[in-house]
Amino acid sequence: MLTRDPHPLLDASVLDVLFSRPLGELAVQHPQPTSALLGALPVVTDDDRSAVRRLLKLGGFKPTGRNKPSSEYLAAALERDAIPTINLAVDAGNMVSRLSGLPISVVDADRVSLPARLAIAGPQSSFVFNASQQVIDVEGLISLMDAEGPCANAVKDSQRTKTHAGTRRVWVVVWGTRELPGRTAWAEGALSAMLSPHGTLTRL
Repeated sequence: MLTRDPHPLLDASVLDVLFSRPLGELAVQHPQPTSALLGALPVVTDDDRSAVRRLLKLGGFKPTGRNKPSSEYLAAALERDAIPTINLAVDAGNMVSRLSGLPISVVDADRVSLPARLAIAGPQSSFVFNASQQVIDVEGLISLMDAEGPCANAVKDSQRTKTHAGTRRVWVVVWGTRELPGRTAWAEGALSAMLSPHGTLTRL
């Protein structure tokens, strides 16, 4: 179902979550990020952010400006209180991303065209990332690739695989790095704690 190309820094976790009902029918909840729920909360430092950027740079991608890691965008948006509520899966991913400092993708698994793999996107790779048809160039960026091309990464997720009200099954990708040992496992555990009451989880 999902393979991974060799990568010297990537420490990714991929969870396949099948919800009991479509996301549009599940109440969005915002549990407080307490240690009882998520375990000891990590402290995200500038060195951590630099480690994430090195992960993204390895294939030649430049994670700066509008192409900065999504975790950095979320941290900045939180300061402005500008993070919208979307749905249970995406909101959980956003919360854990902010707390862990790791980018997290959430895609509709039924919109992923198999076979899929985690790999560095090749030359001239790009995709539409929003309803306005804006395009991001992802050449050289570690990405979730399916039969149609790249569909998610640590910067943005593609429009064609985004979740919607009828989504029942998602893949949640934690874009961790080996330079931050234990951080990916923490994020996976936190996601499991938040999502498992609403469905079944499988590690891919």
